[in-house]
Amino acid sequence: MYILYGGGFSRALAVQMLLEEAGLDYELRTIDMDAGEHRAEAFQTLNPAGFTPALITPQGHALHEAAAIMLYLADHHGLEDMAPLPGDPLRGIFLSKFWYFTNDVQPCIKRLGYPERYSLSEGDTTLVRRHARERLIERLGVLEQWLTEHGPWHLGERFSLADLHLALWAAYGIETTSTIVDMFPAIGRVRAGVLERPRSGPLLQDLIDLMDGRRVARPIA
Repeated sequence: MYILYGGGFSRALAVQMLLEEAGLDYELRTIDMDAGEHRAEAFQTLNPAGFTPALITPQGHALHEAAAIMLYLADHHGLEDMAPLPGDPLRGIFLSKFWYFTNDVQPCIKRLGYPERYSLSEGDTTLVRRHARERLIERLGVLEQWLTEHGPWHLGERFSLADLHLALWAAYGIETTSTIVDMFPAIGRVRAGVLERPRSGPLLQDLIDLMDGRRVARPIA
């Protein structure tokens, strides 16, 4: 059995959605990031990177980084319905889109949500957030064009981890959970398609509901 540390609004949900889609046995252990549990010694001993998700394999290995864990699970368990395996002609396209999102889009979302991490002074946070929003929209536009021309999924008619991952981040939104899907219809169709999936869809809806509640308490200016 796998042990997944995460829960709440963390990126661990992407891994959890894959575990559900694949029907793999796992136990979810919630880490309250609002309370700083990810900075506690007990968790940092397990995962020195200090963020969720962390996945303990049946062999006892501690893995971190959501995208890496997702790809590991897909390759390790031969989940061809989740990711083209090595040798598949679509493997290159899949990796390009999967890592584009991780390397180009995700950092913008982090700067938007946590500008204080990237600011030298308190007065910089508004500028950091503004620049991050502009950059995020520009980067998402690249994906929107690809999905418009080649969709409905990243690999055309073939669903993959790239779609699960994008749907997660589209659920976070910007000012609201609908900002991204309202601006980018093709991305919206990916999120809507994942919401319709019987295993991962309810988890994604739970995240949208959670983020809606958090935005009421902590609106993004």
